[in-house]
Amino acid sequence: MPTNAELYEHDFFQWTQTTAALIRASKWQDVDVDAIAEELDSLGKRDQRELENRLEVLLRHLLKWRYQPARRARNRSWQSTIQEQRRRLARLLVQSPSLRPALTEALPEEYHHAGQRASYETRLPEETFPPTCPWAAEQVLAPDFWPEG
Repeated sequence: MPTNAELYEHDFFQWTQTTAALIRASKWQDVDVDAIAEELDSLGKRDQRELENRLEVLLRHLLKWRYQPARRARNRSWQSTIQEQRRRLARLLVQSPSLRPALTEALPEEYHHAGQRASYETRLPEETFPPTCPWAAEQVLAPDFWPEG
């Protein structure tokens, strides 16, 4: 029978089930503490990546909304995407409130990526968009914030 450490390397699902059973049975001596620490760290990073990805999508669509007002009526998907990303970001921040500072920290870089992608998707020159994010994190998340242009 493979050890818990071997399971971690070769059958992750089985490792999770075995480790959970070991913890419930208080068999701490058989638990691979380093692997658990690695997985917990990975879970936190996953949530941070989700926050950054959703923020970039939200910013990209806010830029398209702001700089292509004539296309808003034809592109209801922009409004839907903005609302959906705000809803999912709000839920993530309720589940993990300690991520809120990461939102503010990620804003400049994700805005930069959003501007590049918005430029590509809209065929507008990248210089069309301000070089730094013109909105505060609170505005970006606010359900009633719709940048006019």
